[in-house]
Amino acid sequence: MSVTLAVDAMGGDHGLVVTVPASLDLLGMIPDLQIRLVGDADKISHALNKADPALMKRITIVHASEVVTMDDPIEVALRKKKDSSMRVMAEQVKEGLAQGGVSAGNTGALMAISRYILKTLEGIDRPAIAARMPNQKGGATTVLDLGANSDCEAVHLLQFAQMADVMARAVDGNPNPVIGLLNIGEEVIKGNEVVKQASELLRASQLNFYGNVEGNDIFKGTSDIVVCDGFVGNVALKTSEGLASMISNMIKEEFSRSPLTKLMALLALPVLKRFKKRVDHRRYNGAVLLGLKGLILKSHGSADRLAFRMALLRAYEGARGQMVQKIADAFAQQQINQEPPTATS
Repeated sequence: MSVTLAVDAMGGDHGLVVTVPASLDLLGMIPDLQIRLVGDADKISHALNKADPALMKRITIVHASEVVTMDDPIEVALRKKKDSSMRVMAEQVKEGLAQGGVSAGNTGALMAISRYILKTLEGIDRPAIAARMPNQKGGATTVLDLGANSDCEAVHLLQFAQMADVMARAVDGNPNPVIGLLNIGEEVIKGNEVVKQASELLRASQLNFYGNVEGNDIFKGTSDIVVCDGFVGNVALKTSEGLASMISNMIKEEFSRSPLTKLMALLALPVLKRFKKRVDHRRYNGAVLLGLKGLILKSHGSADRLAFRMALLRAYEGARGQMVQKIADAFAQQQINQEPPTATS
């Protein structure tokens, strides 16, 4: 199955300097991949002037005259910049010209544009942002929502879990993902009313529900999926990113204090490299906008070449696994199961 991805080539902190090389890297790794680079056609062509001719055969340039900046208000991005690379990227997905889209641009604008262009799937009230965080088991824990919905009802948390369950099966090949509900304690009696109601809904569902989990369980790998509202999820994400950055900087500072510590750093280099690889957030880049009638991934705005390539790879895996269709099918089946039986004469 050939997969085509639409890429907002202009979005993010670095734009073409990152998006084009990362796209070429993935094209070189995956023979059945095609990419549609969306943005200023002249600038994209210039960025591709030294690209391998064999890879160029699988690239299509789609012109867009405007760019959504990281500071643009949602209203400006949605209503005024109608020919932005971000919007045209989403339109490529809607029109079936691409099976997935990726942008490193403004998160709020991307969610608003994607929801406006693609709409939400039947049976889903709100889309959610889902991303992976590394855990100590050597894998990753999928956490959602990470900022799309600051206030949620219990049914929304159930829907988040259902969508993430399908994603884990379709993309990660996990046949029976374990789901945890983020709370202030493992006990059933803890948490606010929304969390308590969500716990009841999850226990009554067909999902593999572990129960309540705490923040540290994300990194322990207690469950494959952790569900929470967007306010809590975004705080958890930014806190973990800040902690990782602080630890990294502290290690560098301590090993740079004297000639002796620098020698110790040299001796410890193999261990430090393995540690860095295990906690490298770039390897987990690519947050999925779940619940839309199309596959859209948000890359971190400051993503470098490796990080953006990982987001592209995640989009490829989601498209190849037909994740959106499987989520739609799962919710359609759920609606059928909930319908009362028709009377027979």
